[in-house]
Amino acid sequence: MAERKFEKFRSPGKGNGLRATAPLLPGDLLYTAKPFAYTTCKSGGRLACDFCLGIPDRLLRCSSCKLVKYCGARCQKEAWPDHRKECKCLKSIQPKEPAETVRLVGRVIFKLLKDLPCPSEELYSLSELQSNISELSDEMREGFSQLAIMLQFYLQKEIPAPSHLPAGLNIFELFAKVACNTFSICNAEMQDVGAGIYPSMSLLNHDCNPNCIIVFEGKHLILRAAKEIQVEEELTTSYVNLMMPSKERQSELKRQYSFECKCRKCQTQAADELMVAGDKQAVMETKKAKSKALQLQLDGKWEQSLAICRSILNSNDGRLPDGNVYQVGVLDCAMDACISGCLYEEACMYGKRTLEAYRLHYPDMCPSKAIQLMKVGKLQYLHDKLPEALQTMKEALNILKVTHGQNHKLTLELMYMLKDCEAAKCTVK
Repeated sequence: MAERKFEKFRSPGKGNGLRATAPLLPGDLLYTAKPFAYTTCKSGGRLACDFCLGIPDRLLRCSSCKLVKYCGARCQKEAWPDHRKECKCLKSIQPKEPAETVRLVGRVIFKLLKDLPCPSEELYSLSELQSNISELSDEMREGFSQLAIMLQFYLQKEIPAPSHLPAGLNIFELFAKVACNTFSICNAEMQDVGAGIYPSMSLLNHDCNPNCIIVFEGKHLILRAAKEIQVEEELTTSYVNLMMPSKERQSELKRQYSFECKCRKCQTQAADELMVAGDKQAVMETKKAKSKALQLQLDGKWEQSLAICRSILNSNDGRLPDGNVYQVGVLDCAMDACISGCLYEEACMYGKRTLEAYRLHYPDMCPSKAIQLMKVGKLQYLHDKLPEALQTMKEALNILKVTHGQNHKLTLELMYMLKDCEAAKCTVK
């Protein structure tokens, strides 16, 4: 990779941060990293390969612990050096399973015991990560204490006594560090498939109008510039979903990361009025309906989820605009439920209605916006709405070239779809 174009520095009022050492353009590749440690998480009820984080049609269980799953023999073989100790621990507590956070912290400890250099600590080491212990609520302190007890039970096969832990390691502090420094690893459709620790990238500070974006290829983190960045300008990314009113963003940042965002968007509460526009009673009803619909989808009850979505959307006619963030949440649920039930024409209708909010509330160069546009473009193409599909796909492609790069498999996939769509349009003519 070319010479790094950023450096670590002390960010006023924020502590450590990263800043540019050269002018940067939208789409510039700034950094790639493997995780210090990572683990899988459930994505829509499906599990990813424990090594590459792919989601194939079929996964093979580890023959020993029978919990961890892989794409095939190759992934299993490459994962074995890290899975070997964990495998014994998983097997020893069956039929119980460790919480995802406990398993991740266990992997961090096994990595520390190897005492080997890790490229992801190039700028910032695990030991330097902030824990924000002094800011923790009583509830979080109690939660970490319980997790520490679970960890001790989980690791007893390999680490029977505290003296076998890495020297000077504070388990409570480690849980606190993991809680506020873990990155959600997303697949191409922006679904969470894992959680990982990338110490050097924890130097990135938050902004609700970030100038950088992070995407993933498998477990590899990729950092790119989202807009023009000047020399000595701080590099920022967003820690939270930006399609939330400032009050909700602030609440999540305070709970998870123990700070109050003072960016311009939060100070002015810009876009809040549009995000929650409409009848206040309808907003409350829609928030509840969205939560129910999402839970039903997690439980695999897609038809029931769709019924709730249809009902609240009919009720909201004339009460909530599609730019309302809670309305678009229900529209998203409805689209996914329709896709699950092969109701593609109805899914296309819901998907098109979501685009107003995605264009309105997300930054210009945002992976979530690009994926949504691509998804809707596919549905439009399936239903021979070729002019609309072309326009939607081109908009998605312009964003993907910046957020993912020209050679990312998702960008290439969309390029092929565009060619097919253009050819189909010519045939119709």
